[in-house]
Amino acid sequence: MSGLRAALEIPSLEACPVAAASEETDETITSISWARQSEGTVTEEFTASSDLDAEAVDAPVTDVFDYDSTSVYRFERDPGPCLCEYVEGESFPISDVRAEDGSLVVTLHLSSRAELRDVIETLRDRFGSVSVQYLLRVDGQTDDADIVPVDRGRLTDRQREVLSTAYEMGYFASPRKANATEVADHLDIDVSTFTEHLAAAQSTLMDDLLAT
Repeated sequence: MSGLRAALEIPSLEACPVAAASEETDETITSISWARQSEGTVTEEFTASSDLDAEAVDAPVTDVFDYDSTSVYRFERDPGPCLCEYVEGESFPISDVRAEDGSLVVTLHLSSRAELRDVIETLRDRFGSVSVQYLLRVDGQTDDADIVPVDRGRLTDRQREVLSTAYEMGYFASPRKANATEVADHLDIDVSTFTEHLAAAQSTLMDDLLAT
């Protein structure tokens, strides 16, 4: 068996009450789930700290279950431009969703890099900026998967943007679909700056991949 597990970050989702709350409260919100009711409204749940400021959520919130230091919260909203519903409406089931710093991080299981590229292009057309926060590939040719976590946080924002854009434009494809000049032009930087950022990002990632 082979495939990809990807976490995609979509920033500044003002239309999402949970994403907005994560920015205002400066905490990560997890276990986000939703269900559309027969009358058309959507019931949404999420887990956050027990002392969450409920007023940070742009909807009446109810505390429905308490753990030691976290609680499960529930609220109702009208159907609207919801990222998660849109993704699943495009036939991409969501494995996990969390909100942090005003962004949603959506985890998906995909069959190929081509499918990942399709998802990114679809989300970018609808919601704007999309970046790959985490990517895990399992090669089905061996029973022993050599899984190595990559710390995306070691990359600067600019390095992530350059690396993500180069990947999405097919710079790493074989045969290559875009050259350095085309990617640099898309980013509105010169080629030397592009190659400098790319080399720095690749070096950082290789440190993680080849660490023993």
